[in-house]
Amino acid sequence: MAVILFLLILLPVCAGLAFGLTGYGIGALARSGRSGGRTVSALRALAAFCGAAAAVVYAWGGLLLAGAVVEAEDGGTNSSPLLPCRDVTGREEELQRVVDYSVGFVPLRFDCELTGGGSYDSGAVPGAVSANAAGLALSGVVLAVSARYGAERAVRTRNRAGTPSPHGDGGTDGDRNGP
Repeated sequence: MAVILFLLILLPVCAGLAFGLTGYGIGALARSGRSGGRTVSALRALAAFCGAAAAVVYAWGGLLLAGAVVEAEDGGTNSSPLLPCRDVTGREEELQRVVDYSVGFVPLRFDCELTGGGSYDSGAVPGAVSANAAGLALSGVVLAVSARYGAERAVRTRNRAGTPSPHGDGGTDGDRNGP
């Protein structure tokens, strides 16, 4: 039951994160059209969109995992072995040894526990879901770091050229002494 409650909290958090990052990305794209730092704003927008996509993909995997948990918890006739554990080909001999399940959140997975120890992944959450979420999140981080580096580089270039910083402080470290 605790797994279902966690998933019920996880899904709105991922949805809120996706909407927030999408809004930030749209705002960054709007700023890129009117500011001098178009590349930096475009990188920030792409980073936000990658983060939003990662949250959506992870939420989709969470929904698949929640469905498998609900299906496993549904008792009654024809509930043994667990329904999510039956969809795996090549493990027919192990089906009669399934006694429980466990879930993993990084990566998202639904494991069927066997008598005498051991387990196997039921495939309720395809491996591509976690891989795509991780790839999109990593891409977002790389793009965000690139945007930060590009912004610092632009400030250094402006300072060398003698152009005042838009912040009026002559540098990026917060001191008001200038370069």
